[in-house]
Amino acid sequence: MLKRKLRMGMIGGGPGSFIGNIHRIAARLDGEIELVCGAFSSDPKRSSETGQELYLSHDRVYGTYKEMLEKEAAVDENTRMDLVSIVTPNHLHFEPAKLAFEKGFHVVLDKPMTFDLAQAAALKKLVTSSGKQLCITYTYTGYPMVKEARQQVLSKKFGKIRKVLVEYPQGWLSDLIEAGGQKQASWRTDPNQSGQAGTIGDIGVHAFNLAEYISGLEVTELCAEVNTVVEKRKLDDDSGILLRFDNGATGILIASQVATGEENNIRIRVYGEKGGLEWQQADSNSLIIKWADKPVEIWRAGSPYLSDAAKQNTRTPPGHPEGWIEAFANHYRNFAKFIRSGQKNIDINSDFPDVEQGYRGMLFIEKAILGGRSEEKWIRL
Repeated sequence: MLKRKLRMGMIGGGPGSFIGNIHRIAARLDGEIELVCGAFSSDPKRSSETGQELYLSHDRVYGTYKEMLEKEAAVDENTRMDLVSIVTPNHLHFEPAKLAFEKGFHVVLDKPMTFDLAQAAALKKLVTSSGKQLCITYTYTGYPMVKEARQQVLSKKFGKIRKVLVEYPQGWLSDLIEAGGQKQASWRTDPNQSGQAGTIGDIGVHAFNLAEYISGLEVTELCAEVNTVVEKRKLDDDSGILLRFDNGATGILIASQVATGEENNIRIRVYGEKGGLEWQQADSNSLIIKWADKPVEIWRAGSPYLSDAAKQNTRTPPGHPEGWIEAFANHYRNFAKFIRSGQKNIDINSDFPDVEQGYRGMLFIEKAILGGRSEEKWIRL
């Protein structure tokens, strides 16, 4: 068992990056991981500038990800990185991750896992053969009350699950802001960088992952309406999808980035025979439990009555809110604990989204886009 901080490298996350700094904050929050090297941009000068800003040694800041992975693999084992965090646009996920596994490093990868399903299948096979592990940052399953929701459902207290409703409305793409060069919009709406999906791949996959995680079920079929609302946009920006689960339950998934005025309030409701639950990011410290014959209950983060799964992913007492960055950090912390312990199987103490969830996310994207284009009503996953 390793008794030291894990050493992390980063690919991407240079000047103008939004998500790169979020990953760096999350990784260091619990003192489990330290950033030791990086290839922060495809422009060596910009990579060097970022390395200086982060106070990294100049000889551990690289001009390309290939240079970084090659040289880090050759560094003494007491110095070289243990894992690499890849925070690039979708089309630059697979090749760096592939090379990292081939060089013997663990990988943290922003969602969606790859550019397309074929790459996802290849990466899944590589992870299995490499003996290393992959963490996909499906952020929302890192919230303590989402973990509590999963435990509530798995306890069978609601009986058989019948209905799952999940929605992720945003309004930031209500106008064609990519035409003005807005960086975050530009690559997310570009099929050469994002892949075949826009909103489906950006936030729809989060909603899908959350639905499967909390319900403990798998989607087997979907019926998708996928739209491009804003004129001249190249990819989808709005969707409504009917779901069928492997236990016979049905669901509805809504993902839209043209819900004008909305911020980022992902929300899920799960209903069983005896009761149900509701969670939303706007009040992330609360989990609402509903019954047919009893008053509504509000369960709160940090409370002593919660499951171990929730407690282990909470840092503060009741009434001290934790949010999105802390949820991110839970994935990093749990991944670090998993690596350090030498575990082979993920358990309640080291719960993080792995390659299987990453692959299923890519499968969902593929089938949702296919369903949106097809005359066929139901598409099997």
